[in-house]
Amino acid sequence: MIYVVGGIKGGSGKTTVATNLAVALALDGRDVLLVDADDQETATDFSAWRNERQGGQTGYTAVQLTGQAAREELRKLAAKFQDVVIDTGGRDTTSQRAALTVADLYLVPFNPRSFDVWTLEKVARLIQEIRTVNPELKAHAFLNRADPRGSDNDDAAEALKESEALAFLDAPLGNRKAYANAAAQGLGVLELRPDDRKASQEFLHLYRQVTGREPQFAAGRGE
Repeated sequence: MIYVVGGIKGGSGKTTVATNLAVALALDGRDVLLVDADDQETATDFSAWRNERQGGQTGYTAVQLTGQAAREELRKLAAKFQDVVIDTGGRDTTSQRAALTVADLYLVPFNPRSFDVWTLEKVARLIQEIRTVNPELKAHAFLNRADPRGSDNDDAAEALKESEALAFLDAPLGNRKAYANAAAQGLGVLELRPDDRKASQEFLHLYRQVTGREPQFAAGRGE
């Protein structure tokens, strides 16, 4: 399965979702490739830090691929792994379009803010364009960095539900310090110890929705 985590607006936590998804898949016993197709290279930095903190045991393979050439390289690499997670960053780039032409699932996190939701039409147009060459592409939208309270979450969810290009996943991720605390240790949020129960439950729910798998591991496996 090839997962692309992207969108056309920065700041919605795409790299956090991508790296945590790669870690979760690896914990689930999958052979995983994490591809950094974002010019900011944050996923690469995370993987390098994880490699150092985990004694070389990242649990997945990490590479960088950018530009139109990423398409053919991804085709070659995908055959060698059970799952490929691609972090494409927050812009409509050649790298993102190349990744989407070979992807199975496009994951687009949205912050519950009006300016983020306003990009929905542009994302929908991008998906429609890509489906002319990759008609089997599935696309899901969900809330990330959601507020603990207030109406913004509900308003954003309703806007996302109206999209015909993206299927809405009712699996919001809260704006929690656990993600930053985990990343600082080279961990995914599911490995954090002591476990942040709410963050773990939210990400496990998203994981089930995205992969259709019941995870074969427990949260809090960090050392």
